[in-house]
Amino acid sequence: MRSEAAPQPGGLERFASPGKGRGLRALRRYAAGELLFDCPAYTAVLAVGERGSHCDGCFARKEGLSKCGRCKQAFYCNVECQKEDWPMHKLECSAMCAFGQNWNPSETVRLTARILAKQKTHPEKTQSEELLAVREFESHLDKLDNEKRELIQNDIAALHHFYSKHMEFPDNAALVVLFAQVNCNGFTIEDEELSHLGSAIFPDVALMNHSCCPNVIVTYKGTLAEVRAVREIEPGEEVFTSYIDLLYPTEDRNERLKDSYFFSCDCRECTTKEKDEEKLKIRKLNEPPSAEAVRDMIRYARNVIEGFRRAKHYKSPSELLEICELSLDKMGAVFEDSNVYMLHMMYQAMGVCLYMQDWEGALRYGQKIIRPYSQHYPTYSLNVASMWLKLGRLHMALENRPAGVKALKRAIAIMEVAHGKDHPYISEIKKELEDH
Repeated sequence: MRSEAAPQPGGLERFASPGKGRGLRALRRYAAGELLFDCPAYTAVLAVGERGSHCDGCFARKEGLSKCGRCKQAFYCNVECQKEDWPMHKLECSAMCAFGQNWNPSETVRLTARILAKQKTHPEKTQSEELLAVREFESHLDKLDNEKRELIQNDIAALHHFYSKHMEFPDNAALVVLFAQVNCNGFTIEDEELSHLGSAIFPDVALMNHSCCPNVIVTYKGTLAEVRAVREIEPGEEVFTSYIDLLYPTEDRNERLKDSYFFSCDCRECTTKEKDEEKLKIRKLNEPPSAEAVRDMIRYARNVIEGFRRAKHYKSPSELLEICELSLDKMGAVFEDSNVYMLHMMYQAMGVCLYMQDWEGALRYGQKIIRPYSQHYPTYSLNVASMWLKLGRLHMALENRPAGVKALKRAIAIMEVAHGKDHPYISEIKKELEDH
């Protein structure tokens, strides 16, 4: 699994980053595509929806997984994976049997339960904590508003409800701190198409500060996080990753950073706002829309994006597609197709089409998205790679092999830098090319 040469431990150091607190700094030069370091998960939890297609222990995607004999709901590659995961799975196994259909703790609650169990069984520093320990995580407790504090209390109630038979808990104040730490420092593990696989804690990866002009990218090999350079990094340079989706304009990105991580970014892109004009491109009309009309449409776009996020929980696919189409029609009167708010709703529409197995519809949206994506995102972007990958697989499914091959090769070119040339995802895509 780890055929790539191990990164040199002497190549990086933890340091006090001016204005940012702790940070990670390079002590030598790194080339684009080079692995800086990897970090096994301190603990991880597979999304419930991925059970049966991925191993609950190592997150490997394969057929013929073996069920847990007790709960019949967790699946493993083999006995070794099952044994290794048992200290964590036992927190849930009998509870899933007892609660049946009513067993529904959130992923955050499940992950936090595993952290508590791990801290009890492994009080010493783990190999995931060479640069930063879980206990050192920032909680930003003093910055939590009443709504966030209430959500944490709901999570604490769920933790007690689903796990109290198998665990002893610290007091409420300590749990508030822990949940706040998880909210700020947890990671989402995604597959090659950026579908959600689960959540994890990677302490050493959490040491890196954010920039909207990152010089590294984080990818996953099962439950191992890998950090690679996406451009040349010089000795003495701080190592920056991105905490958020970089598609959106400066104001939106900073709102997200303030809401989730309690800071604003002062990177070059946030200071110059040089990409904002292209990202918010207005349609060329004989009579250009007024500044007020543009502001109103941006407000409408943000509202529709938030409304759609909520609607996904209760509306049917056809209703969701209608929301996308109507909003695209309305926004299209003012915005160019390359405007990021148009792209956001096109991406949602594409997702609905994929869910409905409307391959032609999904392809139509994807083809509109890919060129502006390549313009708005950094050169080696997982969002761009995953879009080329989806387009390639759609072309192949619709028996357009030349277009499929071209798109898949574009995905591989980005992934070889972001994931490393020996990543299993790349081997799988190359096999898809051979099989077709």
